Order: sequence, then C-alpha cells, then structure tokens
Amino acid sequence: MLAVILALLVIAGLRASYAVTMPLAAAIVVIAAIWPIKPWLDRVLPSKVSYLITILVLLFISVGFIGAVYFSTAQVVRAFGQNQDQFASIYTSLTDRAAQWGLEGFGGQEGYARLIAFGQTLLSNGYTVFVYLGFISILVILGLPEVPAMGKKIRAALTATDRRELIDTVDEIATKVRQYLGVTALTSLITGVASALWAFAIGLELALVWGILNFLLNFVPVIGNFIGIIPPTLYAIIQFQSVTMTLVVFFGFAGLQILVSNFIYPTLQGRSLALSPIAIVVALAFWGWVWGIAGALIAVPLTAAIVVICAHFRGTEWIARLLSTPQEPK
Repeated sequence: MLAVILALLVIAGLRASYAVTMPLAAAIVVIAAIWPIKPWLDRVLPSKVSYLITILVLLFISVGFIGAVYFSTAQVVRAFGQNQDQFASIYTSLTDRAAQWGLEGFGGQEGYARLIAFGQTLLSNGYTVFVYLGFISILVILGLPEVPAMGKKIRAALTATDRRELIDTVDEIATKVRQYLGVTALTSLITGVASALWAFAIGLELALVWGILNFLLNFVPVIGNFIGIIPPTLYAIIQFQSVTMTLVVFFGFAGLQILVSNFIYPTLQGRSLALSPIAIVVALAFWGWVWGIAGALIAVPLTAAIVVICAHFRGTEWIARLLSTPQEPK
C-alpha cells in the first residue's frame, strides 16, 4: 500500500512539475545520445575542443530539424492559404452532404471558422515548443561538462562494488537510449521517403513537403502518425476534386503509417530495447498522459531506463520481466 501511495505521489509530482522535470528528462536523454561523440573525439583532440565540436554537432542537428519544421510548415500554410476559397467551398459542400446524412453541427461559416481556429491553435503552439527546445538545449550544453565531474563524485562516494554496478546500469540505459533514437530515426526516414515516393507516384503536388512532414511527425508516436495523414488528404481534395483520388491518397498514406508504426517500429524497438510491443504502446499512453506530446516523445527511453533499474533489485525484477520480451533459451 505504501508503494502504491508513493507511486501516485510521484506521478502527481511529475505532472505538476512538467515545466521543469520534462525538459530535464529530455536533456538527459539527449546527453545520453550524443555523449559517445566526446570520448571518441578526446582520443585525437583536447578535451575543450572535443566538447566544442560535440556542441556544434548538436546545434547542427537541431538547426536541421528546426529548418525542416519551418520549411514544411511554411509550405503547407502557403498551399492552403493560396487555395483558401476553394477549400472553403469544398468544405461547405462536404458538410452539406453530411447534414443530409444526419451529421449536423459542422457546416456553415461557423463550422469552417472553428476548423481554421483549430489549425491556428496548432501553429501557435509552435512558439511554446521552440521555447522548451531552447531550455532543453541550455540544459544539455551545461550538462555535458558535468558528466565527467559526476563520474568523479560517484567514484568518491561509493564502494568499488556499488560503483561498478551503478556505472554498468547507467551505461546500459545510455546504450538503450541510443538504440531507441537510432531506430526512431531509421523508421522516420523510411516513413518520409515512402510518403514522398507515394505522393510523387500518384501525382500529388508538394511530394517533398509531405515526405519531410511525415518524417518529422514520425518522431511523435501515434499522434504524429495520425496527423501526417490529414494535410496531404485535404490537399488532395483541392488538387484532384475527385473522391476516388482523395481516397487513394488517404488509404495510401494511412497504409504506410500503419505498416511502419504498427509493425516495423514496434518490432525494431522491441528487439533493440527488449521491450514488448504492448509495453511500448502502454508507455506511450502513460507518459503522454503525464507530460503530453513531449512525454510521448521520450516515453520509450524512460520506460527502458525503468526496466533496467528494476532488473537490478530482487523486489522489482517482476516489473522488468513484465515489460520485457521473453528471452529465448540458448
């Protein structure tokens, strides 16, 4: 009972302290991912130079992602803005037809205004995202030099046995984080390339934009997969003005997302992290509830870290076994 109460208090504390604990957790994940670059550079360069290059690599990746987000978002907004009247006309036609089937409440100028307001709300949240990205970047830059210092403090405070066990645990967690990010980047690339090729094959305009958009959204599990289908489908309505072609676009993108997110992604992540597919889905739901989209982004490495930690204690080994895939006998 005390354990249950403690768990509930910890969860409530994490939700209440979102503005601090989420960026801190994200920064730890990023540090674990890029830290191997510095020891590798230390072999041939002075420590300060290797630290500077590591930061530059991080900034290069960050700028690349931000640039891709800006490019794809700007192109989508521009495309829909240029065809706003046509899109409003098609929206009215569809809602009138839906009203004939008994689905009312979406038509007229009021319904269209709500749709536009929803899109504007999503875009306005981009400012908040960039603020948190800046905060996380500061934590990473300040945290990287602290890694060797923290190691020295641990060596001074613990016995040789405890020190070795703690270091092994941290190394295992860091390895799993890097595996997760590597597999996510791979599946995102597969999704982006496949989406661009599908759009090009069926003659949908802005094929490169849809590919980049789906590449980026694939880093947001579940929610991103769903959102990635909507913009190209709406644009297909404007471009083709054909129900058949719109359905072809929709089912094509939906099929790609289902294939990658429900088969390729869970399988690869489960093998690399030793997490069962159902554990990954539950982790996405739980951390998404605790920290929103940001929680869903780092749900898998956080869960992997919990599994590694639980496996080192006899009283919590059952949690690690429950979340992990069963090991085949050799």
